[in-house]
Amino acid sequence: MNQEINKGRILKKNKVVNYVQQGVGNPVILTHGLAASLHDWDDLLPELADAGYAGYALDLYGHGESCRPTDHHEYTFDTVFNHFSAWIDSLTPANPLVLIGHSLGGGLSLQYALCYPERVRALVLVNPFYDIHQLPPILQMAFRRKLINTTLIEHIPYPLFRFFVDLTSVNFHIGQREKHTLPEHIRYQTALDYTRAASGIYNIPLSLPNLVSDLSRIHQPTLLLWGGRDQSLIPESFPKIKEKLPNIVTAHKFPICGHVPHQCHPDQLNPHVLEFLKDL
Repeated sequence: MNQEINKGRILKKNKVVNYVQQGVGNPVILTHGLAASLHDWDDLLPELADAGYAGYALDLYGHGESCRPTDHHEYTFDTVFNHFSAWIDSLTPANPLVLIGHSLGGGLSLQYALCYPERVRALVLVNPFYDIHQLPPILQMAFRRKLINTTLIEHIPYPLFRFFVDLTSVNFHIGQREKHTLPEHIRYQTALDYTRAASGIYNIPLSLPNLVSDLSRIHQPTLLLWGGRDQSLIPESFPKIKEKLPNIVTAHKFPICGHVPHQCHPDQLNPHVLEFLKDL
């Protein structure tokens, strides 16, 4: 039986953190990617609670219902990481954490494990963003310089975001019955998250630290999951992290998934996560 979802808002130095919590047990932190929200984990969070874990999912800095400063200079990887780590401190977890991170959330989880190794029990990385060179060349060019005039982004209406989300989720691959790789309710939430996010967040990738040289220092058991049709990050970059992390317990590719396998096929991804946690 799914346990009650508790909603929380923390105000620390005028920086609001919006989050939800479900379940009782060892703490599991779920962190979404760029321009997403805590709703990324609507399918996994109740399953974690049913399995005996306390799951926590937050809206990152500039996202969802957390604080969204208007000054684009506020948006750096360090600012987002400090907001993230201060929120974890406020939870005062009694036991080491399991960190589950998607894309930018994967990079934040890796950075947290590097800064506070004694606080991290294990890692689950879903299409992790750990190096700016993972971006396709056209996106590297787009993120090369800081965005100053974000007026256009701020005025894009929901229907236009929804059009692009629907367009990019169309299944063009022969032999697949689904018209879209993402369910309708996920496409709705994805477009809504784009409209709620501060436009300054698109400056965050520019300041992403190159974590490659430090990955060998992360010795926690790690589960690596990724979609083979990712168009946001180069899919070949995910097997490469396998060579750098010393304690990859399991690595699994979802061939027909793109950038968000935890949303397009949670029925396939969630069992991998629960089995990994069970075997810790």
